[in-house]
Amino acid sequence: MNGLNGGRLGIAACSLGGARNALDRSLAHLADREAFGRRLLDAQALQFRLADMATELAAARALVHQAAQALDRGDPQAPHLCAMAKRFATDTGYSVADRALQLHGGYGYLSEYGIEKIVRDLRVHQILEGTNEIMRVIVARGLTEAFG
Repeated sequence: MNGLNGGRLGIAACSLGGARNALDRSLAHLADREAFGRRLLDAQALQFRLADMATELAAARALVHQAAQALDRGDPQAPHLCAMAKRFATDTGYSVADRALQLHGGYGYLSEYGIEKIVRDLRVHQILEGTNEIMRVIVARGLTEAFG
């Protein structure tokens, strides 16, 4: 079981790295693009989107770290934490990448910008090492096993 849990954390970490790459590309893109005489990066609405993306990635990273520490300690809750971390990090990673694509507008679909590949790559993370629906089953089992 530890092999599966380690694999799940690996996929979670990959999702966070890919999503961070998408966020960084969005920051650079919005800094370069102008509309109505000012940089898109200076638009508060877009800054709020970026802030939300960064906050969600930080929360997912913290959960992955917590699960990894539990796994290292041999904590009996480690399988449930690893399932939580895999589900949350891969869903968050995909969501951040999808929003990054949206921030690029039509350019997001062009291979030269790299965002479309990140979105495709992160989507499969929700399937690898056990689908996110299975992660929910594992988490739910951990929550309900004390009640018979």
